[in-house]
Amino acid sequence: MNNQFIWKDEYNIGVDIIDREHKRLFKIINKLFAFGEEDKKSQWACQEGIKYFKEHAMKHFSEEEKYMSSIGYEGLKTHMHIHKGFRENTLPALERELERSNYSGDAVDHFLGVCAGWLLGHTLTEDRAITGEKDSTWAALLPEEEHKAMKQTICQLLYDMFQLESQVVSESYGGEKFGKGVYYRLVYETKQEKKWEIILVFEEKLLVNTVGRVMGLQTNKLDTMLINAARYTAQQFVGRIHDLMPNVDLDEMLEENLLTYEQFREVFEREKPQFSMLFDTGEGYFSYCVIAPHLLNSGVGTTINADNAMNEIGDYLAKREIETEEESQKQRILVVDDSMTIRQGMKELFEKDYEVLLAKSGASAIRSITLERPDLVLLDYEMPVCDGRQVLEMIRSEDEFSDLPVFFLTGRVDQESVKKVISLKPEGYLSKYLKPEEIKKNVDNYFKRKMG
Repeated sequence: MNNQFIWKDEYNIGVDIIDREHKRLFKIINKLFAFGEEDKKSQWACQEGIKYFKEHAMKHFSEEEKYMSSIGYEGLKTHMHIHKGFRENTLPALERELERSNYSGDAVDHFLGVCAGWLLGHTLTEDRAITGEKDSTWAALLPEEEHKAMKQTICQLLYDMFQLESQVVSESYGGEKFGKGVYYRLVYETKQEKKWEIILVFEEKLLVNTVGRVMGLQTNKLDTMLINAARYTAQQFVGRIHDLMPNVDLDEMLEENLLTYEQFREVFEREKPQFSMLFDTGEGYFSYCVIAPHLLNSGVGTTINADNAMNEIGDYLAKREIETEEESQKQRILVVDDSMTIRQGMKELFEKDYEVLLAKSGASAIRSITLERPDLVLLDYEMPVCDGRQVLEMIRSEDEFSDLPVFFLTGRVDQESVKKVISLKPEGYLSKYLKPEEIKKNVDNYFKRKMG
């Protein structure tokens, strides 16, 4: 693979005990890459190396938590929760994959890609927040015990109401698009007169396969009756959470809306959720998101009430039908860039002729690719957490995405950069300094060649 992760000064956060361990973990990952290239002794070397990496990662988590405690760091509990998620969910899942595949090359690459990506991302976001240089992405999450209780309650309710065995796909769902989604927003007032904003996201086929099936509807798509039934089912779902979790003191429903995907995304661009999880139910994806006490004051959607419910649902379904028709005829492009300005610029450039998906990081790109496979990826080469090369390595490590076409979107196209990624088979390179119409022309020509 010839992979190496080079330590850069920007990874230092200025705390010796933390920076020293980060460097050591980088070195261990690089040794594992080297072991993975040795055909003989590869499995034994990888097993021992992975065990060594895990031991050092656990040691580092412990030391980092002690340091945060010693300085009275406000985000200690959140940080510990993130460590725990990696320790108890991510690592065990990766180890099971290694064992099932008898330490195959793909499984080892996947392990290393995920661990390296997690380490880079955690270093440059949550660890940097320790020094006050930036805010934690998940600073507003519910306390760990409440978070765990909410997760267990939702899984139990999905089983009780629909007999679905659900698995958590992401404990920090960032609003990425999956399938054809229905975005339903509820606003409640608590007994203390605070507001909770709750958004339930249903993959369309999940509603058809659950609510539609319970009602005995002979349909494979949304209609007015199914949307109305889904509204009241969602309200009952939230009410059951209230009943099962006494600390969730929801009192009165103030407002409900059906959102477009763009309106839903706006919430995630502007607010920090207290709870945001994505579940795979086996019948489709489901997400439950809580934002409190912040509430958007405008641009969210028309409030549904008894007088306008039928008209609003009819309009919503009509818009969805038009969007679905248009999208089915369009190629799908995923734009991955840490700059909101670039993402929005690319969206405006392509949205007339293509369906455009947006991702602001390597992690959200992988989720988008998994949930909503695009026809082409425009990937920023120089992102600050996981750079484009590392993201493409993770994409190529999955057989399902080995032939996914990827264009690097970059501020430089030098020979050295090209050499580093040539083995990963990118489709090509597009300079950010090209005029927008030139970038569009390159993409149009790619699809013409593909279709022709």
